[in-house]
Amino acid sequence: MVSNWIRPVCLSLVLASAVSLTACNRTDPAAEAAAEANIKAGETFLAEKAKEPGVQKLPKGLLYKVITPATDPNAPKPTVRDTVKIHYEGRLIDGTVFDSSYDRGVPAAMPLDGLVEAWKIAVPQMKTGETWELYVPAQLAYGETGAGPIPPNSVLVFKIQLIGIQP
Repeated sequence: MVSNWIRPVCLSLVLASAVSLTACNRTDPAAEAAAEANIKAGETFLAEKAKEPGVQKLPKGLLYKVITPATDPNAPKPTVRDTVKIHYEGRLIDGTVFDSSYDRGVPAAMPLDGLVEAWKIAVPQMKTGETWELYVPAQLAYGETGAGPIPPNSVLVFKIQLIGIQP
């Protein structure tokens, strides 16, 4: 036989759980407004960049500009399965740097297949020795959620120097 006090306690726990889960689904109006503003600012930024001389298009709205071409026209290009040795800097469109191997003074070695979609599209097009600037739509980076110092729906700018390829 269940004690008389167990049913009310269980009911209270179920109701408290339901209320807390419902509260988790509520969104902050200020955060929503900021995310919407990022979408509009990003669209404007990408539209303006697309008009600049030297800016080229890749699939899914990704834009790039070759800053330093490869000295060897036959320099190898990585595949998505490779680990790449790179120097990079990531910025928001307002110029805020959120990550930089240049600042650390050490290039990074990263498996390309573990990186954001934009890098998986662009880096295999790069020749070893090249430096590109990528203009990345939010959906090819951190999308609606953002990440750390990167707000939701942020268009990003990456400067990437492909130093080497490690299969």
